[in-house]
Amino acid sequence: MKKILVLTFAVTLGLSSCVSKKKFGALESQNSKLENDLSQAKMELAGCLDEKKNLNEQVKYLQNSNSKLMNNMGELVTLNKKEAENLERSLESLKEKDLQIKKMADARNRKDSVNLALVTSLKGVLNNMDDEDIQINVDKGVVIVSISDKLLFNSGSYSISNRAKEVLGKVAKVVNNKPSMDVMVEGHTDDKGVLSTAGFKDNWDLSVMRATSVVRVLQEDFNVAPTRLIAAGRSEYIPVADNGSADGRSQNRRTRILIMPKIDEFYGMIEDEMNKGK
Repeated sequence: MKKILVLTFAVTLGLSSCVSKKKFGALESQNSKLENDLSQAKMELAGCLDEKKNLNEQVKYLQNSNSKLMNNMGELVTLNKKEAENLERSLESLKEKDLQIKKMADARNRKDSVNLALVTSLKGVLNNMDDEDIQINVDKGVVIVSISDKLLFNSGSYSISNRAKEVLGKVAKVVNNKPSMDVMVEGHTDDKGVLSTAGFKDNWDLSVMRATSVVRVLQEDFNVAPTRLIAAGRSEYIPVADNGSADGRSQNRRTRILIMPKIDEFYGMIEDEMNKGK
C-alpha cells in the first residue's frame, strides 16, 4: 500500500512538473511579447511626445503670428481710419475752396456786369465823338476812357478847352450815376522835353498838371465827389506807340480816365456773395 502511495505521489509530482514547465514557457513567451509591446509602446510614446513638442512649437509660432497679424490689422485699421479722416478733411477743404471760388466768380461776374453797363452808357453818351480822339475799353476789370491831348489841351499847356469840357461833362454824367466807382485821371506825355518858358520842370510836372486840371473840372464844373477822384501823372514812361514819329508821339500824349470799383466795395460784393451761401 505504501508503495502504491509513493508511486502515485511520484507520478503526480512528475505530471505537476511537466505542467509547470509548459505554463512557464507560455508565460515566458507572453512576457516576451509584452516586453516587445511595451518597447513598441515606449517608442510610439516617444514619437508622440516629439510630435506633441513639434505641435506645441507650431501652435506657439501660429499664436505669435496671429498676434502680430492682429496687431498689424489693428494698425491698418487705425491707419485707414486716419487716412479716411484726412481724405474727408481734404474733400471738405476742396468743397470749401470750390465754394469760395464760385462766390468770387459770382462777385466778379457782378462786377463785369457793372462794367458792361458802364461801357454801354459811356459809348451811348459819347457816340457822336471822333473815335480817333476818344477810346473806351476794359482792361483787367477797369473801364478806361482814353482822350487824346489834342482834344483836351493846347500843345504844352494844361488849360482845358471848351470842347474838352463838353466831353468831360458827358463822362461825369455817367460817373455820377455810379457812386460806387472811383475815378482816376492819368496824364501821359511823349518823350519830348518841355520848354522852360512853359513853367514846367519836366514831363512829370506836365502830366500831373494835366491830370489835376481834369480832376478840377470834374469836381468843380460837374459835381463829381472829390472823395472819388484821384489825379496821377505818368510822364513819358508808359507809351502806347513809338515816339520816333509825329503820329506815335500824338498817340502817347493822352489823358486816361479810369473808372474802377472801390476796393472796399469790391470786397463787399465778395463778402455779400459768401454770406449768401451760409
